[in-house]
Amino acid sequence: MPPRLPLTDPAFVQNPYPLLEELREQTPVFFDASLGKTVFLRYDDIAAVLRDKRFGRTLTHLYSRDELGWPPPDPAQANFDAFNGNHMLDSEGEKHTRLRSLVGKAFSPRRVEQLQPRIEAILHERLQALGPTFDLVSDYAEPLPVTVIAELLGVPPHRRAMLRPWSAAIVKLYEPHFTRTQQAEAERAVLDFSALIRALAAQRRAAPADDLITALVQVEDGGEVLSESELTDTCILLLNAGHEASVNGLSAAVLALLRQPAHWEALVQAAGAEDSLATFRAAVEELLRYDTPLPMFERYVLEDLEWQGPDGKRWPLRTGDKVALLYASGNRDPRRFDAPDELNLRREPNPHLTFGLGRHYCLGAPLARLELSLSLRALVRHAPQLRLSRPDAAPEYAGGFVIRGLQRLDVRV
Repeated sequence: MPPRLPLTDPAFVQNPYPLLEELREQTPVFFDASLGKTVFLRYDDIAAVLRDKRFGRTLTHLYSRDELGWPPPDPAQANFDAFNGNHMLDSEGEKHTRLRSLVGKAFSPRRVEQLQPRIEAILHERLQALGPTFDLVSDYAEPLPVTVIAELLGVPPHRRAMLRPWSAAIVKLYEPHFTRTQQAEAERAVLDFSALIRALAAQRRAAPADDLITALVQVEDGGEVLSESELTDTCILLLNAGHEASVNGLSAAVLALLRQPAHWEALVQAAGAEDSLATFRAAVEELLRYDTPLPMFERYVLEDLEWQGPDGKRWPLRTGDKVALLYASGNRDPRRFDAPDELNLRREPNPHLTFGLGRHYCLGAPLARLELSLSLRALVRHAPQLRLSRPDAAPEYAGGFVIRGLQRLDVRV
């Protein structure tokens, strides 16, 4: 039977690593007919594709849909497609360079580092509200990144309640299979989210504030500025990308640590040290490698080429083909990481793929790293005796693999 990735199989979503290991060793590159994509599983292949300009996040900057033989766009997701084609994550060429430069000027590392005191204050407030038992996902992991991104953008508190539901609806369309209901919910979320950002941008043009929407309204580079739709879609992207990795990353990290209590205890011992944040930053890098919150990314083939796999087999790839890059597999490749299935919080070096490589390297990586490090340290300090409420129960996942996250994680102090 030809190999395939059972992305909708709950058992695979719950623990994809045994099958990924088997495929990585036996068929490191293969065509998955059920996905219509060529799959790459080894670290070196994935890294090479990410750096190769013959692959891209889109190809409509080079070819029309007619030239590619694509059917007309689905009008049922016209607003989602317009959003998805307008932000920098799914842009290439001059547009990507321009957008990344403009957004990078506003979303600077300095602005991110200045958030540390506010992040710590939010965490303290959240931790004080927790009881002796709680759901780590909804009660702790979810509130922080949404609040931080909302404050960073400048979304007022009374307008924040829908941000998480809007984002959750939009990202459903990144999975390989979705329903018409999910499609309609994503369309509505894009429209409602866009209306909010446009209204806030208009306010900031009239009365600038110390927030990211103001910075995006005012940013300029060599006479270039963001159009209204580019600004709106950038803000939506920042919220979607800014919380999915953090929520899923922290939840998976705590699950891994509580399943291996010696590692949790090591962090408890380190948490009181003056330089403890450095320890937690290193731990977060390993936890992001060990259980990757965004396990699979895709690229289009931009020109006909022949790829030589690590087994020596040659794979002809044609313009318009899609490839699937299994970050979760590359991050466990023994050719790149010693004892890759073991959690080593002091692993060095740790060149994991979680934030990508090359020109599409995640712009929000510094914020995600800061949030995760501070969140984990605060939790360890607050609840050093934290344990799983149901240690023998299988973890509950939300259902998707492309954005893989726990539905809930019941813990007790």
